[in-house]
Amino acid sequence: MDQKKRTEIASLGQFGLIDLLTKEFSAKHASTTKGVGDDAAVIAPARGEAVLCTTDSFFEGVDFDLTYFPLKHLGYKVVTAGISDILAMNALPAQIAVSLGVSSKLPVEALQDLYEGIAFACNEQGVDLVGGDTRASMTGLVVNVTTLGHAEKKKVVYRSGARQNDLICITGNLGAAYMGLQLLEREKRVLADVENPEPQFKGYEYLLEKYLKPRPRTDIVEALAAEKIVPTAMIDLSDGLASDLMQICKSSACGARIYLERIPIARQTTALAEEMHTDPVVAALNGGEDYELLFTVPLTDHRKVEFINGVREIGYITKPELGCALVTPDGSEIRIHSRGWNAFEHEDGNATPAPEK
Repeated sequence: MDQKKRTEIASLGQFGLIDLLTKEFSAKHASTTKGVGDDAAVIAPARGEAVLCTTDSFFEGVDFDLTYFPLKHLGYKVVTAGISDILAMNALPAQIAVSLGVSSKLPVEALQDLYEGIAFACNEQGVDLVGGDTRASMTGLVVNVTTLGHAEKKKVVYRSGARQNDLICITGNLGAAYMGLQLLEREKRVLADVENPEPQFKGYEYLLEKYLKPRPRTDIVEALAAEKIVPTAMIDLSDGLASDLMQICKSSACGARIYLERIPIARQTTALAEEMHTDPVVAALNGGEDYELLFTVPLTDHRKVEFINGVREIGYITKPELGCALVTPDGSEIRIHSRGWNAFEHEDGNATPAPEK
């Protein structure tokens, strides 16, 4: 953002601001009949398609810190979050609506940066901006994104379809976004009283990108369709592997076994975790905001899944009475609970540290 120029929002007014922020957006998706510029958007999906809808809210000071979060990256990330929810239903994103609560401390130029990131994500993913709202906020910046997607009704995937002996698969690697956040928070603390701060991020650029600019896994949903694979259950990894796996098990009334050595963790994640005296496995299980996909497929799809780049099989679905457990290399089982750093518990109910790698 250009620090030399500052245009007060009040000088444009609500409608002038909306016109300025949305003037570069145009409808490209076939199902968008009417986008920005009327009382409501008009969406006309193809015959036989279901319309999926999800909403995410982001609050300054809770979900992001503008001390180190560039507004362009924030714009990209809020779009990613909604798209990821749509992808987790085995659908493709089509439209978004963005509503803002804006504090007086932000000039027009800051919001233009935010919308530049939103536009970049929309263009990259083939998504139309079709509406939204802007209001004053007394508690900092608030961003609310509603995302619409379309899919054939019979191919929509829920969390509730996992069955015994299904394979548990994940995309990408886990824990990188969480460690990227820890790095940013560390540098913020260390440099709090430094006049000309120079944060030390060398060697950890990948972690920063995973936190600040996560990419939705549209490629995986398209690859599954190309292989004619319809997952039995799916969820996006926004709350951590432990919590999201348990959501599938709860909805599907099943248990699960995942193998410690099969959980993919990037080298930079492991390196920073060791530097900060934490366990990368805990980051992978409980960190969240990876926006990867966790899904189950029938055992008969094993060979087809193997050929999809970026997908790894990490375990299998069990009977519900067996619960959810992490299997260590020596064959012992540790129960999984979605409770952050207390996510592990022995069968006797006593808490235990994260398992050694």
